Amino acid sequence: MKRQIAEELAFNFRSHGQVGRVDRARLSPAQAQLVARTAARTPEVMVKILSGGATSAKAVRRHLEYVGRKGEVELYTDDGDALKGRGAAGQLPDNWNLDLEEAGARRQIGKGTKAKPVRLAHKIVFSMPPGTNPDKVLSAVQNLCREEFALKHRYAMALHTDDAHPHVHVILKACASYCLL
Repeated sequence: MKRQIAEELAFNFRSHGQVGRVDRARLSPAQAQLVARTAARTPEVMVKILSGGATSAKAVRRHLEYVGRKGEVELYTDDGDALKGRGAAGQLPDNWNLDLEEAGARRQIGKGTKAKPVRLAHKIVFSMPPGTNPDKVLSAVQNLCREEFALKHRYAMALHTDDAHPHVHVILKACASYCLL
């Protein structure tokens, strides 16, 4: 009798896999929407935090000049200024006191040590799908930076529209010097 019941259950394919685990976690509505967007390949923002952030004031200045396309693209600062023109990027490292930060970091590491130099700035890129309104991208990144970094870190950003994907480069000062005042 037991063997007959076991054989019937073994060949009852319909019952296998229907009940599942009782302790299975359920997705929240937000998680279910995220899975649906991902499965439908809905375009979303891509955020890249670039490795090898600047370890000297000179490197930060060079990157700001690159992002500002040597004065052809406006640089938007945390103060709300829009800087444009040759040499505009060069004044930001001075305003951010990066020379002092660099000197202080060198003193903490000490002479003759092989420790990695302290990163003075981070580079972040926010890229959107083709066809996205560039002004909305810039506005969204400005709002995000204002909410997350205001009064903690200095930053500058530039909107690039020279390829299909509008994107914003953000240069973020690593040290929270405002908090030290």
